[in-house]
Amino acid sequence: MKLALLLFTLAASLSFAAPRPPNIVFILADDLGYTDVACFGSKYYETPNIDRLATQGLKLLNHHHCQNCTPTRAALMSGQYGARTGAYTVGGIDRFDWQSRPLRPVENVTNLPLDRDIIAKQLKAAGYATAIFGKWHNGQQGDYFPGKRGFDEAIISMGLHFDFVTTPKVDYPKGTYLADFLTDKAVDFITRHKDQPFFLYLPHFGVHAPHQAKADLIAKFKPKPAVGGHNNPTYAAMIASVDESVGRVMKTLDDLKLADNTVLIFTSDNGGVGGYNRPDGLIREPGFENKAKGKKAKAADEDGGGVTDNAPLRSGKGSLYEGGTREPFIVRWPGVTKPGSTCDVPTIHVDLYQTFLEIGAAPKPQQVLDGESLVKLFRDPAAQLQRDAIFQHFPGYLGSGPGLWRTTPVSLVQMGDWKLMEYLEDGHLELYNLRTDLSEKKNLAKEMPDKAKELHARLLAWRKAINAPMPTPNQPAAVPAEPPNKKGKGKQKQEN
Repeated sequence: MKLALLLFTLAASLSFAAPRPPNIVFILADDLGYTDVACFGSKYYETPNIDRLATQGLKLLNHHHCQNCTPTRAALMSGQYGARTGAYTVGGIDRFDWQSRPLRPVENVTNLPLDRDIIAKQLKAAGYATAIFGKWHNGQQGDYFPGKRGFDEAIISMGLHFDFVTTPKVDYPKGTYLADFLTDKAVDFITRHKDQPFFLYLPHFGVHAPHQAKADLIAKFKPKPAVGGHNNPTYAAMIASVDESVGRVMKTLDDLKLADNTVLIFTSDNGGVGGYNRPDGLIREPGFENKAKGKKAKAADEDGGGVTDNAPLRSGKGSLYEGGTREPFIVRWPGVTKPGSTCDVPTIHVDLYQTFLEIGAAPKPQQVLDGESLVKLFRDPAAQLQRDAIFQHFPGYLGSGPGLWRTTPVSLVQMGDWKLMEYLEDGHLELYNLRTDLSEKKNLAKEMPDKAKELHARLLAWRKAINAPMPTPNQPAAVPAEPPNKKGKGKQKQEN
């Protein structure tokens, strides 16, 4: 009798055991523009696996990241805006000639501060196996290495697509393509951890320059007619390799019967490298042509004027117009997201941390979080978030050639369809209705002063609340003393 009662109790406890939390697979492309994916508009690039993912899940049509690599990755891992982490751009402030501008940029943080609990650490505490394979870009050495911050497994690499170097060093056959190598590691990780919840972060280096691709894929796209600014067969081949990676991950989840309990997300870190050759693609100083010293002034990115185009979005990587910050975003969560659905609620990078916390029932970190979980939108794309605005703050410069700038210091707020930008050098405002003017061609700030005032007040309040660091007036270099005249009169003492 006692044995029967014991067996009954055991069976009952098992039947009421908490279900296994969903696996999380987060795939991040590098420099992939909003319209570089077929299901987001491209008629030239081919992305059958990403497109299939979209038919099975939800597309966020109004999702934003930072204007370039490091700050986006810092926000994703920390759940904080760059105004809190200090990471707002790539590299140091002397990367571009700010000395010629009215403001001195804020010093930039290149390593994500160690007092931030990254999302992998929190998910690991909740019982998840965690791994990163790809581009980290938040500090590689010592305690900044992701393997020391919450990732059980970490292999990072960036810089080349062939003959690449990894940290830690991993040998591979000659001719291996980086995207394939990273996907191999991802598939192996999923296979080894199929019996426990896992968090896989797969941040590809593709499609970042140098633009290198597999020969067979380049050959496939060479005969294909160009469509608008989408016309580069090598770049198309790089996108195809990222798409192949997505397909291999999807197949692995299917083969292991894990797909139904896996949240799979695909997005990019910033806008595509292109759109600069349009009249409004760059900020042009008066007389910028003369600053090129007789050479044609052009965008100083990896391919001159860019390798793709983000149209109808304005500008591209490095700009805080939509072409630089709006990203393709797809999430598939069987039983939660409706196949083939879309959502146009404004969302942003800091939301992903809160989202992963909710999905994994993970503990909250020690730092304050800026985002809001998107699970509500995953369940119902028509739902409303608690917040009514998203923000960006860029207290620096991104140059693009003599007299040309991808952006100067700027802050922005987006409330629903409305987006207001405050350029910090002179304080001028730009107001756009993104529903009617996605290309940001008509500045409504003067036509609608009340709306501009309303949004500007929200932006100022947010900057104050978050203690956003501001650029300071640039101190002009000392004017050289007048040279002495031929008679030796009028000499002036020069200061050292």
